[in-house]
Amino acid sequence: MGFSYRARGIVQAIAVVLSLALPLISAASPADARVGGGFSSGSRGSRTFSAPPSTSTAPRTAQPFNRTFSQPGSPGIGTSAGGGFFNRPGGGMLRGFAAGFLGAGLLGLLFGGSLFGGLGGLSSLLGLILQIGLIVFVVRMAMSWWQRRSTPAYADTAAGGSGGASNFRTGTGFGLGSGLGSGSAPLQIMPADYEAFERLLGEIQDAWSNEDVARLHVLATPEMVSYFNRDLDANRARNVVNKVSGTKLLQGDLAEAWREGDTDFASVAMRYSLIDKTLDRVSGRLVEGSEQPMEVTEIWTFLRPRGANWELSAIQQT
Repeated sequence: MGFSYRARGIVQAIAVVLSLALPLISAASPADARVGGGFSSGSRGSRTFSAPPSTSTAPRTAQPFNRTFSQPGSPGIGTSAGGGFFNRPGGGMLRGFAAGFLGAGLLGLLFGGSLFGGLGGLSSLLGLILQIGLIVFVVRMAMSWWQRRSTPAYADTAAGGSGGASNFRTGTGFGLGSGLGSGSAPLQIMPADYEAFERLLGEIQDAWSNEDVARLHVLATPEMVSYFNRDLDANRARNVVNKVSGTKLLQGDLAEAWREGDTDFASVAMRYSLIDKTLDRVSGRLVEGSEQPMEVTEIWTFLRPRGANWELSAIQQT
């Protein structure tokens, strides 16, 4: 009877611990295969940590960056993408911290102790609740400390006084207008600039599909190319190739534009369609994706050094 009661208690404890652990530890899920992998990657100058203003094309707030050189404490391109504090697949400091606590607790249960065998043999339900509460408290304290540590002093507000495009058109590309960066010199975005953004959208997708890294270096910043290279290497390791075709801009408008020193920045919301297929590198068999076009809405940030052309600086999911 005692053994049965104890076994039932262990099973219940494991169920409770796992139910608490699942929201904390993010599981890896398949990413979109198109350029950027469906992650938020890159940098937006001094506004990397400020969300671009919402627009008619992208009314929802842009996701924070999973991969960026600008993030304080970030290991750069070694940061796994996955969103939020718990990045996948390698995980962050807090993920490992929480996993260590939970792993120790489960081992203690399986080997006849309580959740933490060294805490005086608390095996009652009350003891279990107290110990789980301790885990949650420590994890939350660690998260709060890390968020305070990672918040840059110069990060301005998301709205920042910037306006979206003053005119908006659907089905014919970008709405034309200008955005003013808060506290920055005014920057007028002209029709030729919108044409360059639309052209870059297609050319970058084509270069990615052809695994043309040299071409990507012309179209994007070294930081973005480092992420593209990493994703291409992951495809090669899986013996697959991602083929993107039929890229077509459906709708777009300006979120904000500003100038930092000799560099111009423009963040634009784009809704576009494309055919996204991942094929076996040898047989050509369809592994992921579809022959049917899919629609994507993302915010692309471009930068332009004085006297040079626009190049991709960041992609953010919405």
